[in-house]
Amino acid sequence: MDEIEVAGLRIAFERVGQGPPLVLLHGAFGDSRVWRRQLDGLSGEFTVVAWDAPGCGRSSDPPAPESYRLSDYADCLAGLVAGLELRRPHVLGLSFGGGLALEFYRRHPEVPRTLTLASAYAGWAGSLPPEEVEARRQRALREANLPPEQWIPGYLPGLFTEAAPPELIDETVEIMYDTRPAGMIAMTSAFAAADLRDALPLIEVPTLLLYGDADQRSPLNVAKDLHAKIPTSELVVMPSVGHDSNFEAPESFNAEVRSFIRRN
Repeated sequence: MDEIEVAGLRIAFERVGQGPPLVLLHGAFGDSRVWRRQLDGLSGEFTVVAWDAPGCGRSSDPPAPESYRLSDYADCLAGLVAGLELRRPHVLGLSFGGGLALEFYRRHPEVPRTLTLASAYAGWAGSLPPEEVEARRQRALREANLPPEQWIPGYLPGLFTEAAPPELIDETVEIMYDTRPAGMIAMTSAFAAADLRDALPLIEVPTLLLYGDADQRSPLNVAKDLHAKIPTSELVVMPSVGHDSNFEAPESFNAEVRSFIRRN
């Protein structure tokens, strides 16, 4: 992996391939390794860059994780994009990364060429009932300092369908084991506070909404709400796929992303 310093933080990233730049933003409890199938499958046509968000992978922990906001992540991402001289990149975010892509567009609308929001939310506060937001926030804060084997099993049923192969689960668990308390607390706090609904009608770049029909964490009512409010959006629903759609159905996922970017 390569590294770059952004606002005093060490930010690690993978960069492969040649062609128009495509930036990949992972979700919570993960890092750039979740994009292995996209780094392999899309690098023949694009320059694919997958970062480790602050607090994740090989990147530095954010200062004061409880007060690190989605806007801070977005400005850090802008520093990475500028530092790597990625001009008008296509931006793809999964789950938390999808919300980050929205905040990135809100704060830096001149930068993204397109947005792909996979299993995304308009922030938890913008897409979920308040009691659900608080339950998710309290759970993550409660479990942040526990041994991973005590909390990881409780999340797996919400990430995949029952048809997901065991080796896929094992790979996911391996990545989740490296979750650090600072990253878990920062992402959870930032996303619980984020309400991006006001930004949705202002999006002017082509936007792909990519969801699995069996997603338990970001269900289709969330997708349909984003689709209704983003004037430039198209919604694609993948059958028999859960929340981590890039993992569970990588060929379909990559094909939809590739087709969308080619058209735009």
